[in-house]
Amino acid sequence: MQLTISGLLYQTIQSLLLVLVAPLFLGWVNQCRAWFQNRSGPGLFQPYRNLLKLVNKDAVMAHGASGLFRTTPYVLFACMWLAAGIVPVLATDLPYAPAADVIALVGVFALARVFLALAAMDIGTAFGSLGARREMLVAFLAEPALLMVFFTASLISHSTSLTTIVETLAHREFVVYPSMAFAAVAFLLVFLAENARIPVDNPATHLELTMIHEAMILEYSARHLALIEWAVAIKLTAYTAIGIALFMPWGVIEAGHWEGLPTALGAFVAKLLAAGLGLALLETVSAKMRIFRAPEFLGTAFLLGVLGMLIRFLLES
Repeated sequence: MQLTISGLLYQTIQSLLLVLVAPLFLGWVNQCRAWFQNRSGPGLFQPYRNLLKLVNKDAVMAHGASGLFRTTPYVLFACMWLAAGIVPVLATDLPYAPAADVIALVGVFALARVFLALAAMDIGTAFGSLGARREMLVAFLAEPALLMVFFTASLISHSTSLTTIVETLAHREFVVYPSMAFAAVAFLLVFLAENARIPVDNPATHLELTMIHEAMILEYSARHLALIEWAVAIKLTAYTAIGIALFMPWGVIEAGHWEGLPTALGAFVAKLLAAGLGLALLETVSAKMRIFRAPEFLGTAFLLGVLGMLIRFLLES
């Protein structure tokens, strides 16, 4: 695409939107879950207050921490910001559209995960190593399932570019694809596992026998912990945006059509609110499963993704 001022402005708006709204979306999910549990809740803006409190504290580094431990929060935040920036949320045909390849997108998430796992083992604590091993187990099972979901959508658009997939699905007549129905369920399972949500993990727990993500960041504090928490919120929002782009792409416009920006923004906010409400409801009615059940959980996601591809080949082609 041509590099225009309008395209760059759209790209900047979209990138900043997801990064700045991510803590608010996390607060919305927590607030909805509190409502479902008949509690008052901490408020929508509590994640922002937590980040501000952490930034104003003095960092305490573990003895023997290497440069990898200090660098990981910045790498993690940069990877999540990059992933959020290349997902078509408001508009397609953006300057970063050529980078929005689904395989590269999975690679960005994998890069952040590898850095976090290495940093967790860098200190040599038992909890860090335990969390890193569990995280890599989940990743080993979740990434192939996520690729199967993306490949199912790419078979419809004949491209692995996420922008092309969104344009193909959003700008044609309404069609119900049975293959995408299987892919949607598979994506939901991967979404829960990759973002350390119930039933795979509980983001609010610090029990050493059950935690996965929290075990890897116990040694971080102050601005480093703030960056990690912010990156986790961005990842949750980015995964939600990916699900919206794949399965609810209506309302996305082409870059440069400023008259459609309010409509696209309103549609995205409405879908984001609905997704947060659904996630909170799902976590309220679900229970935390044993870590040994995670392979079955993610194996089901992979199977559903493969079934979606086979249905696309056999019935829809």
